[in-house]
Amino acid sequence: MSMRVRFYFLSLIMSLAPLVHGITLERVEPLNWWAGMKQSQLQLLIYGEGVGLLSPRIEDDAIRIADVVRVENPNYLFIYLDLENTPAGTYAIDLLEVDTVVASFPYELQERKAGSSDREGFDASDVIYLITPDRFANGDPSNDEVEGYSEKIDRSDKSGRHGGDLQGVIDHLDYIAEMGFTAIWLNPVLENNIERAYHGYATTDFYKVDPRFGTNEQFQELSRLAAERGIKIIQDMIPNHAGLPHWFVQDPPMKDWINFGGEFVVTSHRRQTNQDIYASDYDKRKHADGWFVRVMPDLNQREPLMADYLTQNAIWWVEYADLGGIRVDTWPYPDKDFMAQWTKDILTEYPNLNIVGEEWSLDVPIIAYWQRGKVNHDGYVSHAPSMMDFPLQDAVVESLTDEPREYHEPLLRMYEVLSLDYLYPDPANLVIFPDNHDMARFFTQVEEDIDLFRMGLIYFLTMRGIPQIYYGTEILMDSTEDPDDHGIIRTDFPGGWAGDPVNAFTGEGLTLKQTKAKAFLRKLLNWRKSAEVIHSGRLMHFAPDDGVYAYFRYHDDASVMVVFNHNREDLEIDLEPFAERLEGYSTARDVIDLSIHNLEKNLPVPARTALVLELN
Repeated sequence: MSMRVRFYFLSLIMSLAPLVHGITLERVEPLNWWAGMKQSQLQLLIYGEGVGLLSPRIEDDAIRIADVVRVENPNYLFIYLDLENTPAGTYAIDLLEVDTVVASFPYELQERKAGSSDREGFDASDVIYLITPDRFANGDPSNDEVEGYSEKIDRSDKSGRHGGDLQGVIDHLDYIAEMGFTAIWLNPVLENNIERAYHGYATTDFYKVDPRFGTNEQFQELSRLAAERGIKIIQDMIPNHAGLPHWFVQDPPMKDWINFGGEFVVTSHRRQTNQDIYASDYDKRKHADGWFVRVMPDLNQREPLMADYLTQNAIWWVEYADLGGIRVDTWPYPDKDFMAQWTKDILTEYPNLNIVGEEWSLDVPIIAYWQRGKVNHDGYVSHAPSMMDFPLQDAVVESLTDEPREYHEPLLRMYEVLSLDYLYPDPANLVIFPDNHDMARFFTQVEEDIDLFRMGLIYFLTMRGIPQIYYGTEILMDSTEDPDDHGIIRTDFPGGWAGDPVNAFTGEGLTLKQTKAKAFLRKLLNWRKSAEVIHSGRLMHFAPDDGVYAYFRYHDDASVMVVFNHNREDLEIDLEPFAERLEGYSTARDVIDLSIHNLEKNLPVPARTALVLELN
């Protein structure tokens, strides 16, 4: 049954139900499910005036009601279905008052696609393109303003909606593929029916794409068309909080559905309470239960009904949209035991899926605490395969922008942070990045120095881990006007709107510097796509010395040398210190300009340059 038909049936029920004892079904979630899932029990959340006073019944032996949960609010009824060995089909669920059927609705179990549970998630062979949909491209102006959604399009308002949408991403999939990206991480696209929420982080419907971005079906289409081009879709999920207008925030099932009883108490942001052996329960609660802002109520994941709802919602989107991964916002803010179980349950269903968490800390031990396989001091067992590598991002920017001084090695911090990789269970599965949607643009961070910009991109695209590049990096988008202003950081991608004087997709109107930067990144990305030694090779680095830093990515069949000259003078680098990794190789090919270097002589490295050399 298509979503349109399903909504038709539900609306038919809603139109008839008031004629029978005044019962109206407003929500049944999840919208549907699939036969043959590994986890055979399914929670149905049923919402409507007085539904909690009714009793469910299914007159079909193929499906069984395992449990019925009624809560304080009579507008809710939670039904747990046992779906073990239940075939695909549509099943009628009756709601009874004593022995009288008050309402009935169909519930569909769909057939799963072949190999769905074995889907491959994003990994170190990928490079992720991060897109803020509202600011990328407006492919469908007809959805710029939608009835029932008060915020209008105003591109002159840097903090308002600009009209970018899913169709805009679909329209430019060829551009993304030709640049060399193999995965797309979209900032949240679910409904945010709230002012100043173009960013998507204040969800008001967990099962609905915001109509100003498009439809659920369009999200499916995006995933399908991206897959045809070898591109995976990564969905941004937010289990920590919802948007204030969300229907289950406005009429919660129980008093503790929202933390602090639904009263606004701001979080302390003391994320260290998750690891601190001296932390008080007061401080732990103030951090984990506190709200980000007044319009983002903090969800109580310790409530089992909430936990099941959020877990099923994540699985639903993976299955529905054929996702290649999940990015999780504000990883350390929800209940950490819930996050462990949430991740475990998703990966039980999809063992090869990748999930990356955002823990914005510059301390390697705190990031490492959350990665799957880490043996922690407090016995906490995490199941997150990947985390965002904020410590390395910070170290790279500091190292590149630091000037050499007497007895001071500018590249040393980059080296030192990387040397802490022994703390990570799986450093090769960390997501590494020059910037993202919440921080100053990378070109701004490196002081709009094109040499440092190129050095940084070479680092992130040859280092261990999974690189992520923010849209517009390829054309030197900056946030110099105000590096801390999110509206400026998330500036519209030129060419994404009809009438734009510059079109970065075609190159029309770009400056020479922008054109060269775009070509440089495209060449590096497309080389990386087939450079298996970068995807899975081992890593050896040599301590920085007088502004020179080198590392090697290598395995039995290939080796790549990356060497940085941070100095303002050209150098002839003595290769003797790197002899242990150069043994057996006589020449090297520069992957950017294709020049050949003789490894039996000193290596010329121009000032403020990084070379990527394939050894032969």
